[in-house]
Amino acid sequence: MTDLIVIAIVVLIVGLALAYIIRAKKRGVKCIGCPAGGNCSACHSSGEAAGNCCGQTHTCGCCAEQK
Repeated sequence: MTDLIVIAIVVLIVGLALAYIIRAKKRGVKCIGCPAGGNCSACHSSGEAAGNCCGQTHTCGCCAEQK
């Protein structure tokens, strides 16, 4: 019985994570792990260097794809 509860909890966590990723991709977020998500308007209008968005350095390069 305990095994079924643990399996149900793991399936629930994986399902919720998958649902979050699918919703984020439908909204057009380029990089889900990036705090700005590539949606910071200052990144696109200020001409910042690629990967340097709003004074923050993003190693994912999400801002470089937008420019």
